Amino acid sequence: MIKSIKVNLDRPGLWMDGGVTYGQADFWYGHVSQNLKLDVIYPHENQEKPWPCIVWICGGAWRNMDVHAHMPNFVELARKGFVVASVQYRLSNEVTFPAALEDVKAAIRYLRRRADRYNIDVNKFGVMGESAGGHLAGMVAVTGGVKEFDKGDNLEFSSAVQAACPWYMVSDLSVFPPLDEPGLSPEARFIGGIPRDNPELVRAASPVTYVSSDCPPCLLLHGTDDKTVPHDQSVRFHDALEKAGVPVSLYSVEGADHADENFFQESVMKIIGEFFEDILKK
Repeated sequence: MIKSIKVNLDRPGLWMDGGVTYGQADFWYGHVSQNLKLDVIYPHENQEKPWPCIVWICGGAWRNMDVHAHMPNFVELARKGFVVASVQYRLSNEVTFPAALEDVKAAIRYLRRRADRYNIDVNKFGVMGESAGGHLAGMVAVTGGVKEFDKGDNLEFSSAVQAACPWYMVSDLSVFPPLDEPGLSPEARFIGGIPRDNPELVRAASPVTYVSSDCPPCLLLHGTDDKTVPHDQSVRFHDALEKAGVPVSLYSVEGADHADENFFQESVMKIIGEFFEDILKK
């Protein structure tokens, strides 16, 4: 059987560039180098204009992450006209704060440098992440003007973002309950010391510390039944941003626990898509 159809070009095709090296860092006690990677979903050639870019940061208590794991969930965001990049960062068994934040910022600068390659609008970047990645997304959002966290290559480009969407984030380590026995908690490993003994490190690693009127608009997501990161962590960030006059919304997902499937449902992804469209496609 032979059939013929006429196809309307209703949406652009997408490419996936995986395992892209955006930088290098010391590894194995400083004796060797490791490549830091990112994945990018971007459009076919010949678009009318560049697209905004959403940078995704995977979670895992700052000690485990996978750059590929969540990418299938974000194809629909790409279909809506966003470049989506998932970035690797060094983990707490390798380095301590602020190395992971420096890595994410380096990835953003790299993507700006490679904007022509991926059809990215350099003036329209958003950041999104979950759990530890939500914490890093929050940190990226509030430290756009804090140059001490910009280290490495492509320093002629900015690491600031224009919108942020942290999911079930840690925002204030000073009131964050330890998940393990003292000294072995994820936050202790992340900052390189027991939090109660290192108040300055705790302050430096907490997104609420840097909140100001210069922060970009934020959309926060957090489950009401989160047993890992208390819902109040997002409330604290919301309230600090609101007090500073920053546009912010917190969606409390009823009955959702930490990192469960509620956050990838169509209704939630619609809220996320509309938020980034509102901010990054004006």
